[in-house]
Amino acid sequence: MMISEKMKPMIQNSSVIRAMFEEGIKMAAIYGKENVYDFSLGNPSVPAPECVKQAILAELEQTDPGLLHGYMPNAGYEDVRQAVADSLNRRFDMDYDASNIIMTVGAASGLNDILKTILNPGDEVITFAPFFVEYVSYVKNYDGILKVVPPDTKTFQPDLDGMEEMITEKTKAVIVNTPNNPTGVVYSEDTIRRMGEILTKKSQENGQPIVLISDEPYRELVYDGVKVPYIPKFYRDTVVVYSYSKSLSLPGERIGYLAIPKAMTDSAEVIAAATIAHRILGSVNAPSLMQRVIKRCVDQTTDVSIYDRNRNLLYQSLKEYGFECVKPEGAFYLFVKCPGDDEAAFCQACKEEHILVVPGSSFYCPGFVRISYCVSYEQIERSLPAFQAVARKYGLI
Repeated sequence: MMISEKMKPMIQNSSVIRAMFEEGIKMAAIYGKENVYDFSLGNPSVPAPECVKQAILAELEQTDPGLLHGYMPNAGYEDVRQAVADSLNRRFDMDYDASNIIMTVGAASGLNDILKTILNPGDEVITFAPFFVEYVSYVKNYDGILKVVPPDTKTFQPDLDGMEEMITEKTKAVIVNTPNNPTGVVYSEDTIRRMGEILTKKSQENGQPIVLISDEPYRELVYDGVKVPYIPKFYRDTVVVYSYSKSLSLPGERIGYLAIPKAMTDSAEVIAAATIAHRILGSVNAPSLMQRVIKRCVDQTTDVSIYDRNRNLLYQSLKEYGFECVKPEGAFYLFVKCPGDDEAAFCQACKEEHILVVPGSSFYCPGFVRISYCVSYEQIERSLPAFQAVARKYGLI
């Protein structure tokens, strides 16, 4: 075969989430879009804030096209990076400046930038199940080894004792994602503080720092007054990976950033290397127009109350029908326990009622399914009789 040996397993493990999304398109053509309840993809249904449209128009009308559409420093426009730094300083009492920020092509680009920067072949990266499955491929891209801490399926808070047991002299990084995809759980401040203490101790024992990579595309999507701890406040060797895909409803525009604190070990060298990694991975720089938009909209967010309304309707309804799940504090997903623990049978039972969900094994947590509620409220309402039918099949009601 022409393809590389490294690519073969990646093809075999191609995203189940995307496959379900494509299946939804086929079913909609057969049954009608209004009769298919696609909860597979985390594609925001809430429109981008008005400021995004106005920022795009203003940039197109007011900015020199040579500046707007041209190259800039690989890390991004300095004034945009300074605007991001100022926002983080205001919100989290940090001391960032433009030099600590690298504008990226979304969070996926940022994760690849920092992993390429720090990993040698055979280095180990730890993460907590359930997790966004692309972490597997991102670590393999640089010949690293991903080690997965099994989940606590009661609370879905990370098992820190399990993390500590997995750390070896080869451990180079830990990836955390809070608010979490797929559970919607927010890691508590006590959890983050203890995690930092463990990593500090283990870094000293190993004689090299363990980098904590905080993957934060859902930071702004939280409910009921929940606060998301800002992890660099609790552990100095933290790199924040951020995307505006969810907070500004811009998943197709691919814009985000890396934040690398001054306090981080070898901070200047890490920043320089990550900037070069961004270029040689093929991004060159983040999209110029969207960088300019972010400067104008840096403190704006989408209307989270819409997702909150969806969350409450779906969660309360499914609980009423006898399903089990932890109420999400953030993001826009429900992680529902499969009756009988056979996720394949449960997904099929849902599909028979035209409901599309993602199996938990896609997140290294079998026996559950992810339901993405970033859809219209009307779709959730229309889907409830179908969920009731599934519940009856399992004798829940």
